Amino acid sequence: MASVANVTVSSTGARLLSLPRTLASSKGCCSFISSSKCYSKLGFNPLQHRSRALPSRKLLIRAARTESKGVSLGFRAPEFELPEPLTGKVWKLEDFESHPALLVMFICNHCPFVKHLKKDIVKLSNFYMKKGLAVVAISSNAATTHPQDGPVFMAEEAKIFNYPFPYLYDESQNVARDFGAVCTPEFFLYRKDGRRPFELVYHGQFDDSRPSNNVPVTGRDLSLAIDSVLSGQPVPSIQKPSVGCSIKWHPKT
Repeated sequence: MASVANVTVSSTGARLLSLPRTLASSKGCCSFISSSKCYSKLGFNPLQHRSRALPSRKLLIRAARTESKGVSLGFRAPEFELPEPLTGKVWKLEDFESHPALLVMFICNHCPFVKHLKKDIVKLSNFYMKKGLAVVAISSNAATTHPQDGPVFMAEEAKIFNYPFPYLYDESQNVARDFGAVCTPEFFLYRKDGRRPFELVYHGQFDDSRPSNNVPVTGRDLSLAIDSVLSGQPVPSIQKPSVGCSIKWHPKT
């Protein structure tokens, strides 16, 4: 059930910690962001190397806080056919068939939970798209009630943040319903096994960071799942739900 949350945003923000190139290729470590075990083995704790934080600035935001839920692992990726406002191209599920894995993200422009992760979502996508992951983002919010999430502003957003993935507009909201999406951001990671359809292996959070908890953004949960898929390993079935703003459905008529 959605609830109203007061969100505290730090003036410094939370940034993804860049690791040396040698760390990313270290055996047994996550290739995007090292786990705490890898840090301890290498004698490196990024939190101890952070520069002194500036005093935080509190900003209260009224947002509907919703958790992703209700979609079972093994769920086949639904067919879709959606336009990309930036280019005008229409994308289909079959456009990603040649990839071993597909990440579908439901995001939007205005949500503070999405804004909190936006730059790091781009970093993670750039990293894994080079390794063969297909990535697509979808906005399903009603532009009638939230015009800032409409196609014109989506195109601007994709250009400003240099999205490496297509950012598609689900005007009817049927695609969101087909996927079972309820919030932004919400992440669906699918595995492709030969000619078999994409099957859901991860439906969880980006990481433990939220706009209000001062936890650094690492992308750890999602990156570990992607690493498992791309290396042919099983993804843990216990997954923390993504938390964000509820999708803004069209007003009932």
